[in-house]
Amino acid sequence: MHKIEADVQLSLLEENRKYAGENREFLREHGVVAFNLMGATGSGKTMLIEKTADLVSDKLKIGAILGDVAGDDDFKRVTKHGVKAKMVNTGKECHLDAHFIHHAVEEFADVDVLFMENVGNLVCPVDFDLGEDYRVVVVSVTEGDDVIRKHPEIFRLADAILINKISLADAVGCDVDIMLRDARRLNAKAPVIKMDLKNDIGVENWLEWFFDAVERAKKYKSV
Repeated sequence: MHKIEADVQLSLLEENRKYAGENREFLREHGVVAFNLMGATGSGKTMLIEKTADLVSDKLKIGAILGDVAGDDDFKRVTKHGVKAKMVNTGKECHLDAHFIHHAVEEFADVDVLFMENVGNLVCPVDFDLGEDYRVVVVSVTEGDDVIRKHPEIFRLADAILINKISLADAVGCDVDIMLRDARRLNAKAPVIKMDLKNDIGVENWLEWFFDAVERAKKYKSV
């Protein structure tokens, strides 16, 4: 990378850190726990929001900022599940950044949990803090059992790793044990949860971690 390009990149990251800090402070002031959901298109990020909202609506108010290059398909989906939502189209950008969602965050002061669904990508979102409390990476067996080791940084920085669509593993020739091994090798601290959201497999394990994460963050924000 040339020096000019490096300086521009550094400037962008510094600006992002500023907005991320402001987002984080706003969310803390209002006691909102934020999850940055990352993963490829079709991995199951939107369905995770839908399932979670259905199962926790009697306990928590859920909001979602939905990042996509274009369209409002995910917005239409999650609002059917009672989720307060905002669509953010990034145009040519392959990730959300803290500036993109800076004003959108202010619309969610009245929720308990805010999901920030990132653009479908396992590379670009890694460098951009949004002001979240937790990073959750969703990966599908349909992406191949080598997908985790091909994208090490996003899994290394995750607070939870969800391996979705495990019921399809045999059909697509995927070895879930390889995915588990690679995830644990890269990140020994994050829970790795095998799931199949369509068949309600692993959902209880996700909810156990989710409720614990929300509780921990709320205690921190109340100090």
